[in-house]
Amino acid sequence: MRHLYSGKVRELYETGDGVLLLVATDRISAFDFVLSTEIPDKGKILTQLSLWWFGQLADLVPNHLIDAPVPAEFAGRAMACRRLSMVAVECVARGYLAGSGLADYRRTGTVCGIPLPPGLTDGSRLPQPVFTPATKAPRGEHDQNIPVSAVAAQLGPAVAADLERITLEVYRRGNEIAARRGIIVADTKVEFGFDSDGVLRLADEVLTPDSSRFWPAQQWCPGRSQASLDKQYVRDWLTSPEAGWDRSQPPPPLPARVVEQTRDIYIQAYQSITGQRWG
Repeated sequence: MRHLYSGKVRELYETGDGVLLLVATDRISAFDFVLSTEIPDKGKILTQLSLWWFGQLADLVPNHLIDAPVPAEFAGRAMACRRLSMVAVECVARGYLAGSGLADYRRTGTVCGIPLPPGLTDGSRLPQPVFTPATKAPRGEHDQNIPVSAVAAQLGPAVAADLERITLEVYRRGNEIAARRGIIVADTKVEFGFDSDGVLRLADEVLTPDSSRFWPAQQWCPGRSQASLDKQYVRDWLTSPEAGWDRSQPPPPLPARVVEQTRDIYIQAYQSITGQRWG
């Protein structure tokens, strides 16, 4: 196999017969840093949850998966994929106010130029889901929220409209399915690429604890940070007094108990959403 690319948490290989393998490692990233500590089984959990979601979304949008064997050393953590020309935009859908969307709203009353009602707070449900794209920053740099008009200027109005429509359809379907299991999908990020025939396909990962905010519905309470089944737990530890992290330096290693709890959270997200037992 030939190694093609290293991402924050994934490696891309090409087999001798030209098949692309997207391999999820156990690395975890936060605040645009790749942490020195890995989370056992994380790559397998992300891969298996993404494969489950690709099946749930297949009637909405084609994806990058192909039917090809995966080498034994990557079993459970790799997807065989078609080659795509990736769209250089992070496609984000938000149904609730959190993260950078909340920060934008507090500054301007808008998210990506979209006006929102006054009086919203941390965790508020939005009147309707919104498409809030972002730049796809190089590794080590921070994605920046941008208006849809910037996507149209970069990719053309037709492609921008397709990205918005499909991203919101994926979000709505994902939130509907997760809601049946008692999980709120507060927001999610998806990626797209064009195949050799010009077909827009869903790629990378979809609706995982790395790419989404998952909140237990029974604990949802606007006005405070929400209980979550995603990597927010790691972000919260890194910004805690215990971590003592100077943001001008690489993050400190995660303690063993944080590693164990993070693994448990990812497993709980998988089991809650799919209804299947992990392992």
